[in-house]
Amino acid sequence: MNISFISTTEAAFLLNISTGRLRFLLNAGRVIGARKVKRLWRIPLNQKGMPEITPGRRGPEPTWNKNQRTANTFIHVLRKTIDYNRDYGTSHPAVAVKVGHKKDYCHSLKIHGPCQIVYRPHQPNTSQAGGARLWIEVEPGNRVERVYFSDGDYDPPPEVLQQRAKRKKSKG
Repeated sequence: MNISFISTTEAAFLLNISTGRLRFLLNAGRVIGARKVKRLWRIPLNQKGMPEITPGRRGPEPTWNKNQRTANTFIHVLRKTIDYNRDYGTSHPAVAVKVGHKKDYCHSLKIHGPCQIVYRPHQPNTSQAGGARLWIEVEPGNRVERVYFSDGDYDPPPEVLQQRAKRKKSKG
């Protein structure tokens, strides 16, 4: 039996909770099979490809693992971030993974299942892909495993920070 382990960021994404909430559950010993190796948590996946959480004794019912994702996953390679990393010697994540309205950035990824690469030079995907002309689509039932460099920069890529700054100027 081959057990795969994931990081806290990916586990939080799969459970649809914040990384802070997941760290609280990890420190409380409520994530089944999780163990800390040096400074990093290794979280095992069950047969469904999800981390398992033991139920708490108080409070409302948990919401994780209740609904399967129904939206396609869109994956973008951030060309401007790659150029920025080359020019300034940084290692910001250059891959964006979007499921529904939630976006995550990583350094590399592994797609478990079929996917397709879509290129529309004259019809950019403005609804899900932020105007991208080339993207990868993954069906809802397939898992996308994110990988982060241990020595990488974990703040949002420079192009995202620039877009946020432009939005603030236009609103203010």
